[in-house]
Amino acid sequence: MHRSDYLSIGSGVAGLYFAIQIARGGATVSVVTKKAATESNTRYAQGGIATVFGGDDSIESHIRDTLDAGAGLCDAAAVETAIGEGPRRVQDLLALGAQFSREEDGQLSLGREGGHSHHRIVHADDWTGREVVRTLLEAARAEERVTFHEDHQALDLIVDTDGNCCGAWVQHGARPDGSGGRIEAFSSPVTLLATGGAGAIFASTTNPPVATGDGVAMAYRAGATVANLEFIQFHPTALAHPEGGSYLISEALRGYGAVVVNHEGEAFVERQLRLGSLSTRDVVARAIVAEMKSSGKECVFLDVTGKDPEETRRRFPNINKMCRGLGIDMTTQPIPVAPAAHYLCGGVRTDIDGRTDVPGLYVAGETAHTGLHGANRLASNSLLEGLVFGARAAAHASGNMDIRRIRHAPPGMPEPAKPIDPDLAKRAGETIGRVMLDDVGIVRTNTSLGRACGILDELADEVAGAGCAPADLRSRLTVARLVAHSARSRRESRGVHYNADHPERDDENWQHDSLMRAGR
Repeated sequence: MHRSDYLSIGSGVAGLYFAIQIARGGATVSVVTKKAATESNTRYAQGGIATVFGGDDSIESHIRDTLDAGAGLCDAAAVETAIGEGPRRVQDLLALGAQFSREEDGQLSLGREGGHSHHRIVHADDWTGREVVRTLLEAARAEERVTFHEDHQALDLIVDTDGNCCGAWVQHGARPDGSGGRIEAFSSPVTLLATGGAGAIFASTTNPPVATGDGVAMAYRAGATVANLEFIQFHPTALAHPEGGSYLISEALRGYGAVVVNHEGEAFVERQLRLGSLSTRDVVARAIVAEMKSSGKECVFLDVTGKDPEETRRRFPNINKMCRGLGIDMTTQPIPVAPAAHYLCGGVRTDIDGRTDVPGLYVAGETAHTGLHGANRLASNSLLEGLVFGARAAAHASGNMDIRRIRHAPPGMPEPAKPIDPDLAKRAGETIGRVMLDDVGIVRTNTSLGRACGILDELADEVAGAGCAPADLRSRLTVARLVAHSARSRRESRGVHYNADHPERDDENWQHDSLMRAGR
C-alpha cells in the first residue's frame, strides 16, 4: 500500500509538470511510470513548443491557426486557454533551466511548422522533448515531496462504491506474459492520468513501445467518457528505411525549407496544396499516400539539399546523425519518408481544468481530450497542451477541498488471473497492429472499418476467454476497438479522419464530438 496526497500516472511533460506544481504547493505526490521515468512520448518530440513571443506574431494569429487545423471541432475555451497561458509556461521552463536554441543576439530561435502562419516554435535543436524531459525530471527529483516508482505498470483505477477514483492498482516486476510480480495499491484522493498516446496500436508508428493507450483504457473501464478517438494523426514524414524504425523526421525540417518530392524529384505536394510542404499534417499525409499508391512505391522523399549544408547540420544534428548512420547524407541526398501513426487527437474527455466525469480523476497531455486539437492537431501544440493543462489540473485539484476529502481506502485487491498463452498474446498483438494500419489508417472506407471492428471484437472475445492478457496488450486491444468503432460511426471526412465513402465534411450532421462511455 502506497499513500500520497496526489498520484500521477505517467512521466511525460504533463505528469512531471503536474508533480512539480503539486510539490511546490507543499503536498506529496507519487509518480508511477511503466518503464524508466525518462521514457515517454515527450522524450521523442523533435519539433518544439508552439507559443507566441512577440514580433509580428500574436495570440489571435496562433488561435486562428489552431482553429483552422482543427476543422470545426476545437473547443474555443480550451484553445484560448492553452495559447494564452503558453508563454508563461515556457518562461517557467526557462526558469527551471531549459536550454532552448537561441539566435546570435540571445533571443529565442523560433521555428515554423506546417499550418503555422508565423515562426513561433520554441525548440532545442531538433529534439526538444529530450530537453523538456531533462529539465522537468531534474526539477521533480529535486522536490523531496515527489516519489518516483519506475518500472511499475498501472493496471486499473481504484473506484469506490460511490464512483470516486481513489488511486490505482499497479503491477511491479511482472514477467513478459503479464504474470508474476507484485500487485500494489497506490491510494490517493486525486489521480492524474498522463500516460501519453496510443501509437503502438498501429504496426507503423513514431511512438515508443510504451505508448499503448493505458490511460484511455483504464479511464474507459472506470466509467469516464472518451471523445473523438477516430482522430488519429499520422505524421507525414517518418523515416522510411528498414533500419530506421519509423524515426520521426521533424516538421521543423520542412519549416526550414525542405520539400516533399517523389522518385522523379517532382515537388508534387507544392503543386497540389496551397501551402505546399507546409500544409497541415492531414492533407500532406493524404497527398503522400496518394502519390505512393499511384507510383507503386513504398516511400517519397524529403529534399533539403537546396539549403546550406553546414547550417542544416547545425540546425538538425540528431536527424543528421540518424541519417548518416544509415548511409544517408541529408545535405546531398533526399531522405526517404512515409507517413506513420503519430498522435491521438482525442482521448479522455476533460474540462479546461483537467477534470473528468469520474470524481477524483484528472487527465492531461495526449491522454486527454481537452478540445484544443479538434479533428487535427496543429504542429507543436502538444507539448504546449501538456504544460498548460498539467498546471491547471494541479491548481484545480489542490484548491478543491471537496475533491481532497474523498475517502481513499481502496477495496479488496483483485484476484490474480491465469495468464494467456504467449503465442496467443503475440498473435493478438500482431493482428491489432496490422488491422489498424490496413483498415483504420489514413484512408478508410465503410468496408475496411466494418472489417476491422469485426476482427477486433472477435479477438477481444478470444483473449478474454483465454485468461489474463499482459497489461499493454489489454490496453492496446481496448483502445483499438474504441478507435475502430468511433471511426466507423463518423460518416464524413474531417481533419485526420478520412472515409473515402464519405469524402466530404458534413457540418450539418457531424460537427460535434464523438462520445463513448462503457455500458452506454
